[in-house]
Amino acid sequence: MAKDINLIIDKLKIMHGKPRVELVFTNPLELVIATVLSAQCTDERVNRVTESLFKKYRTFRDYLNVPQEELEVDIKPTGFYKNKAKSIQHIAHEIMERFGGSVPQDVDTFTTIKGIGRKSANLIVGLAFGKSAIIVDTHVIRLSNRIGFSDKKDPDKIEQDIKKAVPEDMWTAFSLLITLHGRYLCKAKKPECGRCLLREDCDYWMGGKGNV
Repeated sequence: MAKDINLIIDKLKIMHGKPRVELVFTNPLELVIATVLSAQCTDERVNRVTESLFKKYRTFRDYLNVPQEELEVDIKPTGFYKNKAKSIQHIAHEIMERFGGSVPQDVDTFTTIKGIGRKSANLIVGLAFGKSAIIVDTHVIRLSNRIGFSDKKDPDKIEQDIKKAVPEDMWTAFSLLITLHGRYLCKAKKPECGRCLLREDCDYWMGGKGNV
């Protein structure tokens, strides 16, 4: 079924408001740290932790100069804090040594840093620098299959399918809105199809699999 992308985005905006990420940040550095902390953790909890974290650590050098054990204590509520502290310090080191302390603005370059996957790189580059980016998280994977943008499971292949279906200037907005839709309406186990404005645009609903 052909998709009217403009109509779909308009409907998503009606349901969820402006395209946005729910992580709180004021600069690229903060978004890098918040993105690392958001793995297996809610944005709400990350925001509670970063409220004080970002006052204590203002540069990548600050994250490098602190003992790892102290950083672990500071980020402990986000879970997996030992791995996250190690990852943050490695990323900070790489950005300082290889990029002079500036967050890379190119996705392919950014993903050469261990700990930065393609989803994270797209998120950071898209939001921190206003570049067009497809952010393929678990929600985008699920909804791309349900709505009918892709029949793939691999995130990289889904990214390519979305790029073919969605105009480049809409990539970031589309990704953010789909994530919000997956988080609040088109949930994994019980999608609320009865409240969804995308029913007529959705292969899942049109195929008789939806819930009223």
